Amino acid sequence: MINDDAYNNRDHIPDAESYPPRWREEASAFRLALGKRALLNWAYGDDMRQIFDLFLPEDEPRGLMVFVHGGYWRAFAPEDWSAFAKGGLDAGWAVAMPGYTLAPAARISRITREIVQALTIISEAVPGPLRLAGHSAGGHLVARMLCADAMLPAAVADRIASCVPISPLGDLRPLLETTLNDDLRLTPREALGESPTLLGPALDVPVRVWVGGAERPAFLDQARALSAAWGVPCDVAPDRHHFDVIDDLKDKDSALMQAILG
Repeated sequence: MINDDAYNNRDHIPDAESYPPRWREEASAFRLALGKRALLNWAYGDDMRQIFDLFLPEDEPRGLMVFVHGGYWRAFAPEDWSAFAKGGLDAGWAVAMPGYTLAPAARISRITREIVQALTIISEAVPGPLRLAGHSAGGHLVARMLCADAMLPAAVADRIASCVPISPLGDLRPLLETTLNDDLRLTPREALGESPTLLGPALDVPVRVWVGGAERPAFLDQARALSAAWGVPCDVAPDRHHFDVIDDLKDKDSALMQAILG
């Protein structure tokens, strides 16, 4: 397929295969260290993957940060990413990490609806403002939450204080020409209808697009296109590639965390 290499991160990142097991190991240690402040596997639906983990700060939360993971809508689960809640927790925010049914069992349009459902349930767990962040496919999903057809309940939408799509896939049409689509099963119509770059935001929420300066050109193009289409800033993190661009989620004082939490 003509776009396979353009959207292939793994083959262009040194030692790429070491990242997922490292994430899982760090996540497990992080949950263990939190003890009772790690509330795991809460259900927001009936499917086994319709769950979320909720991490609580030591004191009363200032609000709720929600991080939606990536993996091309085909891989990973909340338990792989727990350590990336550190920055939010250290800043005094509760952090929720929802899962979703993975492709090919679910199409992207269904996954979008699942995240709407997840946010609706998650928002009941912690009062205060909601701050959304997501990486890669998760960046797509948090951006979709701001589009009119996502149909978030008003009580949830009104609480969203910021949204930071990190290395997002905002225009899904190029994925039609990748072998990824064997699992995603995108049609041209669905690619149009699930592309936040083409839909535009309906909610008046501060948005900053974030991307690594060392990412594949296709991801830099995707981030800049979403930024331009929505009229919002695009921050390019120097020297960060697609797998380490999220490392600054662990540091409450990082520029990335300042963008998310304000």
